[in-house]
Amino acid sequence: MAQHIGKVLVVGAGQMGNGIAQVAAQAGLDVVLNDIKQEFVERGFANIRRNLQRSVEKGKLTQDHMETVLGHITLSTSLQDGHDCDMAIEAATENMEIKLGIFRQLDEMLPSHAILASNTSSLPITEIAAVTKRPEQVIGMHFMNPVPVMKLVEIIRGLATSDAVYETVYNLAVQMGKTAVEVNDFPGFVSNRVLMPMINEAIYCVYEGVATPEAIDDVMKLGMNHPMGPLTLADFIGLDTCLAIMEVLYEGFGDSKYRPCPLLRKYVKAGWLGRKTGRGFYTYA
Repeated sequence: MAQHIGKVLVVGAGQMGNGIAQVAAQAGLDVVLNDIKQEFVERGFANIRRNLQRSVEKGKLTQDHMETVLGHITLSTSLQDGHDCDMAIEAATENMEIKLGIFRQLDEMLPSHAILASNTSSLPITEIAAVTKRPEQVIGMHFMNPVPVMKLVEIIRGLATSDAVYETVYNLAVQMGKTAVEVNDFPGFVSNRVLMPMINEAIYCVYEGVATPEAIDDVMKLGMNHPMGPLTLADFIGLDTCLAIMEVLYEGFGDSKYRPCPLLRKYVKAGWLGRKTGRGFYTYA
């Protein structure tokens, strides 16, 4: 049977983490927003405040409601603050070693009934679950960026994930105003298994001199009705993240169709990671 989730620990206050904390608080949950440094947590909280303030200015939210939502969020730099949480949602860096370390700690510190979820975009949930003593309570909850705007959550069942835990997380996603889609635990799930090879192929088109980034993006926007071209999207996601996901696909399936384009590797080595560094396939002021 599905359980009630009243309080959530969000691990990682970056772009994804603060977005998840915001939608959870807006859904009436109590949220502990955690990161390794106080400045990271404060930056994440400031971002939530900014987002909500924008909604107030647009008339989508009252000032009172905004204060209520912010009041649901507590800032934290210790995972022990999750001792009374019904669930943790991990949104740390897309790195298996880091995630496994966090899940070992969450397993120790959270109550025995608590569900442990990962917002990973490509790493295997089954492998993450295996380092805990509660693999049936471990699940993937992959939000899309930017979290407050994007409707989709991929819910990924690991090998051991129980039906009751799946149902609980599905209900929670709906409570957060999201559309939840059930996905099994394969490399890249559905979203990145389909999206990343398309982005990688667009990069090959630049690499082979088929067309300019602008031309490729125009073809996909105007010809395929995509809201954003694949290279603009790659810059937005971060080329390092794109490369990391392609590596997971390539390693997971062992199929050459997932081989990361050499130009993608070159850009990442050059530190041209896209929008966040000011330069990727495009230059950002």
